[in-house]
Amino acid sequence: MDPNVDTQQTAESTITPSRWTRQEILTLISMASVNFSSMICYSILGPFFPNEAVKKGASQTVIGLIFGSYAICNLIGSLVLGKYIVHIGAKFMLITGLFVSSICTILFGLLDRLPEGAPFITMCFVVRSIDAVGFAGAMTSSFALTAKIFPNNVATVLGSLEIFTGLGLILGPPVGGWFYQSFGYEVPFILLGCFVLIMVPFNIYILPNIVADPSKDSFFRLLTQVKIVLICYVIFTLSAGLGFLDATLSLFAIETFGLSSGYVGLIMLGLSLPYCLASPLMGYFTDKYPATRKWFLIAGGIGTAISFCLLGPAPFLQIKSQLWLLILMLGVIGFSLGMTAIPTFPEIITHAYEQGYEEGLSTLGMVSGLFGAVWSLGMFYGPVVGGLLTQHLSFEWAAAVQGALAFFGALFLAVYYYFQGRHSVREDSRQTDESSPLLKE
Repeated sequence: MDPNVDTQQTAESTITPSRWTRQEILTLISMASVNFSSMICYSILGPFFPNEAVKKGASQTVIGLIFGSYAICNLIGSLVLGKYIVHIGAKFMLITGLFVSSICTILFGLLDRLPEGAPFITMCFVVRSIDAVGFAGAMTSSFALTAKIFPNNVATVLGSLEIFTGLGLILGPPVGGWFYQSFGYEVPFILLGCFVLIMVPFNIYILPNIVADPSKDSFFRLLTQVKIVLICYVIFTLSAGLGFLDATLSLFAIETFGLSSGYVGLIMLGLSLPYCLASPLMGYFTDKYPATRKWFLIAGGIGTAISFCLLGPAPFLQIKSQLWLLILMLGVIGFSLGMTAIPTFPEIITHAYEQGYEEGLSTLGMVSGLFGAVWSLGMFYGPVVGGLLTQHLSFEWAAAVQGALAFFGALFLAVYYYFQGRHSVREDSRQTDESSPLLKE
């Protein structure tokens, strides 16, 4: 394969299968491998790491900070790498990110050999922080390349690729929980780290090189747009909810229902499987009918809010905690996340182009970096604040707070779209009046 294939031809391609080129198919395979390998390594910690960290002397708050440190370093990495993706090179950034992530995953599996207390906790922070920067590079370049190569079907392609994100989320918890129960702490991390390492030469071979010119636009101008700020808040609420569940759900399930780490991994299927199934459908539908994106954003936020309130359930509902209700609400959360998350990326890109941003890899890199940074901010808030609320109040109250965040996101967007619609009607009416022959006379 010639890596220096004409990128202009690629940029004009669509998702129609009969028009797929060899490069497009290989790019999809590459992006799918990145999504899958990255997410399976991320999600493996959920079922057993919090319990293992407690044995090593970490409190619930410290566990939340360990998860949160990953997110804050991912935030910084996404902003910086998204800005300089053209200078670094999208392919080089992706390959390097995968390599760093694989090595850090293996190293994280060796941390149980450290003494409990400060040595263990410190190295958890160090390794996870470096891993986060690698993950930021891989995912930022992945989003940007996907949007560059399939500009007319961004939501469809991203939604289809989320199948592999979902598979990583699905397989990570049960595989990690089972290997942990069968072979101990080290084996899950070493095996998955080696798997990601294999992805490096694979992507070196099949991923195309894309050359682009730097742009003079900035993140800051993006954040002056009310619509983009509101969508970023929605992204924040989504990732905050996921981060909260990563850090607290396993301990809640173990303490409340007496489940093992392996069964906790299976429960998490209730979250990731509906997300995996919903994402491609939402992507195809929102690409075919772009006007529906705002309704999916609002409806998904409301669904997420209600589900989090029933997850515990919230104490003010006076409903007893039950395993079947927990699993059902995780499923609704997963479906609602797919409904809300998929339209956000193409909505930001479309609005950026409407505001005069250049159509190219540089803008896509900035949007990808912004998306990754806001997502990471939520992943920091979720486990840290969620861990504090769980420790000082309860899981039930902490889940209700996450539901409130999602509700406000849906409410803010609904108000924005309402006033935007009224403004458009007034503008159309004014233009009609100005063009009226009677008015001209």
